[in-house]
Amino acid sequence: MMNFTAIDFETATGKRSSACAVGIVRVENGEISDTFCSLIRPPNNEYFGMNISVHGIHPQDTVSAPTFRDLYPEIRARLEGSTLVAHNEVFDRSVLRRTMEHYELNYHELRLAERWECTMRIYKSKGFVPYRLNACCERLGIPLQHHEALSDAIGCARLYLHHRGACGEVRYS
Repeated sequence: MMNFTAIDFETATGKRSSACAVGIVRVENGEISDTFCSLIRPPNNEYFGMNISVHGIHPQDTVSAPTFRDLYPEIRARLEGSTLVAHNEVFDRSVLRRTMEHYELNYHELRLAERWECTMRIYKSKGFVPYRLNACCERLGIPLQHHEALSDAIGCARLYLHHRGACGEVRYS
């Protein structure tokens, strides 16, 4: 059976420890069984204009949002021991690691593989050009609101399901 968790982070600055949004999608037996999304107040609620222009999240959107430390119990419950999938796993894995380091949380307690599944790498190897998340989703008819963390995580999950042969509609339990 196909069980995995897809994840996507948005960052507020060029620092990988500046997570400002997370989307998490749990897939069990080839079906989306759980979704989680939250804004995250980054350290000092600091943002770079370039990052805002990508995802549209502003400091006023996260001034009252929980910190990563506040959200960690929810995030840990969804990630611990899972097979993780991300579209650019190097980026999302480093955001998770660096943000956890910033809050002095132990990344190793999540019991994750050293390297996650990466739909960007998969679709690049299939010859998709371009192989950005939005381009891959568009080519396969997967709806996407690009750079919205939950939509990106769902898009990634659907790309992975498609790759693994579950090409039909993804059902929500």
